[in-house]
Amino acid sequence: MAKDARKIAAVGLAAVATIAVTACGTESQSNSNQVSSTGSASAKQVQLTLWNVDSGLAEQVDNKAIARFNATHPGYHMTGEYFESTPYLQKLQIAMGAHQAADVFSNWGGGRLYTFVKAGDVLDLTPYLKADPSWANRYLPSVMKSITFNGHVYGVPYGNLQPVNFFYNKQLFAQYHLTPPKTWNQLLSDIQFFKSKGIIPISLGGQDNWPDLMYFEYLVDRLGGQQPFDNVMAGKPNAWSNPVITKALNMMKQLTNMGAFEPGFSSIGSNNGSDAALLYSGKAAMWLMGSWGYGTIASDDSAFLKNLGWFPFPSVPGGKGNPNDVCGNPSDFYSIPSYDSPAKMKGAIQFLKDNNLDSKNVADLLQIGYVPAVKGIENQLKKQKDAAYETFYYNLAKNAPYFQQSWDTALPTAEGNELDTDLGKFMVGQMSVAQFEADMNTYLTK
Repeated sequence: MAKDARKIAAVGLAAVATIAVTACGTESQSNSNQVSSTGSASAKQVQLTLWNVDSGLAEQVDNKAIARFNATHPGYHMTGEYFESTPYLQKLQIAMGAHQAADVFSNWGGGRLYTFVKAGDVLDLTPYLKADPSWANRYLPSVMKSITFNGHVYGVPYGNLQPVNFFYNKQLFAQYHLTPPKTWNQLLSDIQFFKSKGIIPISLGGQDNWPDLMYFEYLVDRLGGQQPFDNVMAGKPNAWSNPVITKALNMMKQLTNMGAFEPGFSSIGSNNGSDAALLYSGKAAMWLMGSWGYGTIASDDSAFLKNLGWFPFPSVPGGKGNPNDVCGNPSDFYSIPSYDSPAKMKGAIQFLKDNNLDSKNVADLLQIGYVPAVKGIENQLKKQKDAAYETFYYNLAKNAPYFQQSWDTALPTAEGNELDTDLGKFMVGQMSVAQFEADMNTYLTK
């Protein structure tokens, strides 16, 4: 589902009016720059660098954490460097290959991080986490899969949770005495009903392709659980031809055939907010989107928030997947290069342990409307401006037996990009199920 830039640009819910970023699909707008904490660095201190792609208020929160680290760890001095997302991806790829990455570097876990892990270039944090149970137990278990490979942990979360859920127009549902669907059949029934009333059942930003993936990965999980995608990740021959994947594709085709989406959905953008506009303008009844969708609506039409509701992706009767499973962006992550000097490595570990998602950093994140992937913040969430929605999606992540990272991020870059492209073609009839599966199978051997 998620392109890296979309995750980076997720808008904090409580601060949407002041964060100068676009929710999903655009690059971070901050210029590449360097920010050091207050005070000058001593020549005797170990100099550390952190790379990140945050901007606006999120960048300010990062700098506060860095400043606290510098103030409480006099033997070290950390400097934060911030980049736009696309240049950063290129910079990180080159720097990791040249063994010149920052001492703490931002990433999205999944296949891209695993490429560096396989090369032996990322520090295995497992022994350090095991040595400090209070640190290891800080994070929601469901998010850790994205940075865990072969039983070893290669990063820790930071920033914001971004699960995917349905948003809906409460006024429209109330007008027709409907309740949010809990099962796939109920969803189909609601689609048919709204279609009969001349209302777009579901808004879809098909122009950008990645919104299609949210349906695909949820349906595969609901039908078959974790195994089908695990087979893809493992590169098993013909893994994309799994009957579960075939059925999921046919269910997506069912949606397009019955007119679930707006006419010409392939020309409606999500990156530019056109899909959100269909919902808050009253033209569409539902919208499947990541949690950043709330921020988009709050920024574009805050008056609509009183009519905005939300519900989890429906269960699929007879499916093997747990209906509490969640898809989306578990978190952003910090990792440490394995080729760093012992002194720098020690300092980087101390930052992750002492100042990233500690109580002060969590409080700062909550203040800008972010919901971090840590345990035990339920009471704090109740005090937030957007408490109802933030609590809802925090609980989605907390209670998820399995939090499936967006496939286009979990997979290696080329395969993930092709997946988005092929799904876009499939949704408009330019690829058949067989053609889609055959093309994606070619990537299993690359």
